[in-house]
Amino acid sequence: MCIRDSSMVIIDSDGQHDPSEIPKLLEPLRDGFDLVIGSRFVNGNGKNVPICRKFGMKVLDVATYIAGGLHVTDSQSGFRAYGKKAIENINLNGTDMSAGSEILIQARDHKLKFTEVEIHCRYDLEDCSSEHPFIHGPRVLFRLLKDMEYRRPLYYFAVPGMIMASAGVLMGLKFLQDYILGGYLRFGPTLLMVMLTIIGAFMIFTGIILHAISRMMFINEQIRRQ
Repeated sequence: MCIRDSSMVIIDSDGQHDPSEIPKLLEPLRDGFDLVIGSRFVNGNGKNVPICRKFGMKVLDVATYIAGGLHVTDSQSGFRAYGKKAIENINLNGTDMSAGSEILIQARDHKLKFTEVEIHCRYDLEDCSSEHPFIHGPRVLFRLLKDMEYRRPLYYFAVPGMIMASAGVLMGLKFLQDYILGGYLRFGPTLLMVMLTIIGAFMIFTGIILHAISRMMFINEQIRRQ
């Protein structure tokens, strides 16, 4: 970690990042940005990143976007710079490696101005990471799904509910067609169709209700801050 005046730079201690690139991250702060992310993938970079890591990172990038609405190319970057506004407003609840995504979600909540700059990362070092990627990835994804449950209930409940209900309705139409043509209804598939339709409809209404509640809580929070 490096602190200078009203800015702060966080850099992983695993030796993968180059400290000489710190000025590159500090420069956008002087241009008015609150958060600068050192990205391994911006501008077509990241060709040296192992494929398995790259795939896992992209999954977490998408999950971070769905949970917080913030689109970045490297949500798990351990090389970032924070301005005064970011330092004052970001308060972490998590203590593990899921904090990277939590920071981005809070940046979106506080309407912080952010950008990404190209950085380089080494993967030829042995035992450089304290977390195995196959342990780190699912853990962060689970945390993002929990955040999505509260922040994006329409995505978490309503979208899966619509898929299930649609599948149930389509199955019902197919069964009805077969019955009209002289077929018969089998107990197992018919029960599955009913369950998909009912559970899907319940999830849709749950998502809508929770979305309305979360919007009310957000509006009340904005009023309180004013």
